[in-house]
Amino acid sequence: MNSQSPAEQVKASSDRLRGTLAEALRDAAATHFSETDAQILKFHGSYQQDDRDRRTERRKAGLDKDWIFMIRTKTPGGRLSAAQYLALDRLAETVGNGTLRITTRQGIQLHGIQKTDLRRAVSEIITSGILTWGACGDVVRNTVATPVPVADPIYREIQELAASLSQTFLSRSRAYSEVWIDGEPLPLGEAGPTEEEPIYGATYLPRKFKIGIALPPRNDVDVFSNDLGLIAHASGQEVEGYTLLAGGGHGMTHGLRQTQPHLAEPLFYVPKERVQEAAIAVVTAQRDYGNRQDRKRSRLKYLLLDRGIDWLRREVASRLSFAPEPPRPFSFTTVADPLGWHEQGDGKLFVGLFVENGRILDRPGFRLRQALRQIAIDFGFPIRLTANGNLFLADIPCERKAQLDEFLAEYGVPTTLPTTAARSIAHACVALPTCGLALAESERVFPTVMEKIDRILEEFGLQEEPILIRMSGCPNGCSRPYNADLSFVGRAPGKYAFFAGGSLAGDRLAGLEKRSVGLEEIPDLIRGYLAAFARERLPEESFSQYWARTRPRGPLPSPDQFHDEAVETKVVAPA
Repeated sequence: MNSQSPAEQVKASSDRLRGTLAEALRDAAATHFSETDAQILKFHGSYQQDDRDRRTERRKAGLDKDWIFMIRTKTPGGRLSAAQYLALDRLAETVGNGTLRITTRQGIQLHGIQKTDLRRAVSEIITSGILTWGACGDVVRNTVATPVPVADPIYREIQELAASLSQTFLSRSRAYSEVWIDGEPLPLGEAGPTEEEPIYGATYLPRKFKIGIALPPRNDVDVFSNDLGLIAHASGQEVEGYTLLAGGGHGMTHGLRQTQPHLAEPLFYVPKERVQEAAIAVVTAQRDYGNRQDRKRSRLKYLLLDRGIDWLRREVASRLSFAPEPPRPFSFTTVADPLGWHEQGDGKLFVGLFVENGRILDRPGFRLRQALRQIAIDFGFPIRLTANGNLFLADIPCERKAQLDEFLAEYGVPTTLPTTAARSIAHACVALPTCGLALAESERVFPTVMEKIDRILEEFGLQEEPILIRMSGCPNGCSRPYNADLSFVGRAPGKYAFFAGGSLAGDRLAGLEKRSVGLEEIPDLIRGYLAAFARERLPEESFSQYWARTRPRGPLPSPDQFHDEAVETKVVAPA
């Protein structure tokens, strides 16, 4: 009996991630891929989905699902040229659903693509100089890095490291170029002369692996949620080295105590010349010891939880050609992006635009997608995507600021912050109707929820308080709900588990406050917590600090903190 999970068996028999994708793409009569090919397709940067809004009506009519596909880009550090953005915008219009979605890993997702358009879409993305290869699947995903476009050697070095790590962990299989561009060389260069995988091996990693690079004091990539976090230590105008964190991850399953979110823990410090070697050592340790029998426990965090940080530190160190140093101290103050206008430091400006839930679209009075398209055509400013789903327009000459302000105002796009500070950092995942894992709505209902919470914040004079609020349609937690101040995690249609007690800095996990709350109950529930905060806070105390003072917890989380077995704490009554 094979003890490997079905996913491991698919990888082993995939002919280095080829499967029968090429043949299936040529079959115009088929609306979707086989289950096996759909698993392989993920490594190529696409998910097979269906329009869940139409499931019931199609089932009643005796029809198959309305099959559609999502394509995700791999853009290290969130960098896009104007030309690359225009290529994605054209695809959103011609083969997608007319929107683009900025992901929490600084990529772009195109939704609603038909199978017959899939090859065209991926090939055009590749031609623009972007890859989708490795944006999904059991490999190192898109490397995120602080995207703030400051003209400073430190920020530039961090962005260069993100690009370099992305290339280091690119699969060497030629399947990607063969399937999508007839074997032509990739624009970013082939990963090597052979298909041997010195880092991944024959069956790649047990599960996805995420790397993030942060520069204190701004934790704008939520570094603790990554399998491997790199915290830059700088002196003067250059990075000296990095403290490595290991074992972060948000996914879990409701009620399954063997699963839980976990924040990455300090591993050690390495000089910057050694950071690539150290990253490879962590990834290969996970390759060799990660769980390949149970995918629900296959992330690096479970290896750390099962064997301990000291074991992982010894194992990784044994793979290094040098002796790492103890972790160096660091601290973060916020996960927020610097929105609005700022100086770059080279005589030019950048502007951070708030993009609600990362969705670039047009609606009456707010034509963000049209505005960004025209800016790319007329101005050609480069773009940086953020892990909070926002974006920066960079390299703006000072003399063009007024012109750009006027242009954005014409399209209804503000360069000022939203109504409340909480709104500017709030986030929800995609969820229904495209995500096959969603148990409840998220993106489509969250703006209405936040409008109601905004009014409550204003009522208590808290509109300037940066309270971190997130919503996820399922417990996998793509919107990173488990380290937010307040969050809602879908468990059934219209029902959410309520968590509280994370941190604006992203460095503390929340705990389960209420097993199930109805969507319509959320505003009144939040009112009680905000009323208590307004009444009991100390001068200048943030909500995160207030919670840590009044509801202290031990340093190590227990599964009880996240699951149905947890004892619900008493919900604070409204004032």
